[in-house]
Amino acid sequence: MEAPLGQKQRPHEFPSITLSHLSSPAPSSASASASFAVDNSGCPRLRIHQLSSPDPVFDLDLQNIQIYKLGPLDLLCASEETGGDDCEEKLFSRAFKVGFGTKDECKAFYSACEQWKLGVVGARTGEPLANGSLTVPKSKFDNKIDTTSAKMYFHYYGQLLHQQNMLQDYVRTGTYYAAVIENRVDFHGRVVVDVGAGSGILSLFAAQAGAKHVYAVEASEMAEYARRLVAGNPSLGQRITVIKGKIEEVELPEKADILISEPMGTLLVNERMLETYVIARDRFLIPDGKMFPSLGRIHMAPFSDEYLFVEIANKALFWQQHNYYGVDLTPLYGSAFQGYFSQPVVDAFDPRLLVSPPIIHTLDFTSIKEEDLYEIDIPLNFVSSVGTRVHGLACWFDVLFNGSSVQRWLTTAPGAPTTHWYQLRCVLAQPIYVMAGQEITGRFHLVSHSAQSYTIYLTMSAKMWGAGADQGGILQTSSCKLDLKEPYYRLSQPQPYVLQQDQQSNQQLMQSQEISPSIQDGSDPSIAVIPSQIAESLNQ
Repeated sequence: MEAPLGQKQRPHEFPSITLSHLSSPAPSSASASASFAVDNSGCPRLRIHQLSSPDPVFDLDLQNIQIYKLGPLDLLCASEETGGDDCEEKLFSRAFKVGFGTKDECKAFYSACEQWKLGVVGARTGEPLANGSLTVPKSKFDNKIDTTSAKMYFHYYGQLLHQQNMLQDYVRTGTYYAAVIENRVDFHGRVVVDVGAGSGILSLFAAQAGAKHVYAVEASEMAEYARRLVAGNPSLGQRITVIKGKIEEVELPEKADILISEPMGTLLVNERMLETYVIARDRFLIPDGKMFPSLGRIHMAPFSDEYLFVEIANKALFWQQHNYYGVDLTPLYGSAFQGYFSQPVVDAFDPRLLVSPPIIHTLDFTSIKEEDLYEIDIPLNFVSSVGTRVHGLACWFDVLFNGSSVQRWLTTAPGAPTTHWYQLRCVLAQPIYVMAGQEITGRFHLVSHSAQSYTIYLTMSAKMWGAGADQGGILQTSSCKLDLKEPYYRLSQPQPYVLQQDQQSNQQLMQSQEISPSIQDGSDPSIAVIPSQIAESLNQ
């Protein structure tokens, strides 16, 4: 009986391979078969039989095997274990080459070996598994993501109220709808995979655009709601299959012509779903297939916001009490102060708080490797447009839907219509002082962690300026460490902005960077900082 669609079938038998004994005095090749199994102690094993003999030539503990790719059809297996009983013989490593008839067989064997090595429990503890029982191998997702974090993540997205919050972000939903419908040529008659389908809304958009079939893959309990929503729209639903499972684990009956997904988190990369999107590309997308979105960009610029700095600093004042019910709290003040500044701030801010034009870091989803998202290192270099105190680094992102008919950008820039992502600011506990024309350098370093987010390491420095600046040198440096998983959701509207006296003489420099982003056309918001209506107010 076949496994249900989307349920991963683990390959465990390879009936036709070629075995070459490389470690024997006279290497030779023979037809053989290979299979994976579990012994009585719960250890995963690889057993290789020559077709001319019922007894295994090799019966190997997978934990002692190293596999290397020699070519598209050949693998090299090295092991310290042999099938003989001579204890002295086991001191020597054994090597053999395994050949396959097709690239897919070679790839499936390599993948199966890795899965069985990682997926069988009991081998580490020595506890035997129940007769006939075997755990499902860990997927790539399970190996890198903490179980508790994943459970909370899927619980969150399994609730309708959170899906409603995203659906009611009309900038987000409307841009996706426009990108799909305006590019019907990319969807009509094509196979689509919706990566992390949620409620299934993007799958329904794809069906509206004429998709031949849509596979909506969703790992949370929201998959059941998606099935109900699809069933309630039968004219579209007959071309949509909802599959409950992780992209890293499910199997699909055919390749996709196009992937669609909403994998963006705060700062684009939070929740680490971009990695899943890339894995879906590698597993399911045909060569030269399309991705909606196809590209993402992180925008960064230094900012000055005295209100925000004082607000955060004042939170720690509670711990400066010397007599709190007879207890001196001041020993914890320093830790509390640093703790509040370790939280990135998520809110909407006035773009006039930026003190220089932004720089951009681009992530091309069509070519980036999953491993490239584990650590993102961005050098910073700005020239201040004003003389002020720099309180940290402001960040936002945009993504591109590179359709054949229309290119559309979805932007979260300050001054653009607010989305549920807002913007993000990393606030320095020690601000730095700059003058107009002074260079600001630094580093923005993101390191992923198993709680589906990133640790942020930010360093910003003010370089020498004026006469002798070309001699180099750093005047001030400030650094901070923040956890993107634990932001301060301020979510306020932009604060009233008071034009400082020393900024007025530099209005022209800031206005020269003016580009007004719009989700209503295909404009590129690469320097989407100062909308035209704000620039006009600066001239008044």
